[in-house]
Amino acid sequence: MKYKQIIVCIASLFVALCAAAQDVEIVRPNLMDSMPNVEIISDPAVTHILQAAINGGHQELVEIEGYRVQVYSSNQQQTAKSEALKLENILKDKLDIAVYVLYLPPFWKVRVGDFRTYNEAKDYKKDFVQQFPKLMGDTYIVRDKIKVLQ
Repeated sequence: MKYKQIIVCIASLFVALCAAAQDVEIVRPNLMDSMPNVEIISDPAVTHILQAAINGGHQELVEIEGYRVQVYSSNQQQTAKSEALKLENILKDKLDIAVYVLYLPPFWKVRVGDFRTYNEAKDYKKDFVQQFPKLMGDTYIVRDKIKVLQ
């Protein structure tokens, strides 16, 4: 009887070792298959600036067609120039955006910003008028050459 128990133990051990020795393939899901697709959309100018910075390139200001917000225009010979320059100084201190004084005979004009799209200028105009309500009557969007980094 002892032989039967020894044979059963040896057979059980053999079966257990055979089962453990089999190649077991663990199936793991590919994490990339379960990730959602992400599309990054950015302004081409941003991409250009980043590439220039990575490549050690030089950036320069160039003029393109765009929009500005005109906040003053006058053709009064005695006062227009001094009022435009005075307004420019006030705005430069209070705004974090470019301010331009132009003389397009016979008018002196003050314009702010360099906006690529009409909607950008429109949004800025809304904020500007809230900040400077006295200039509301003279404030409107104009097409102009703007300066951007290239």
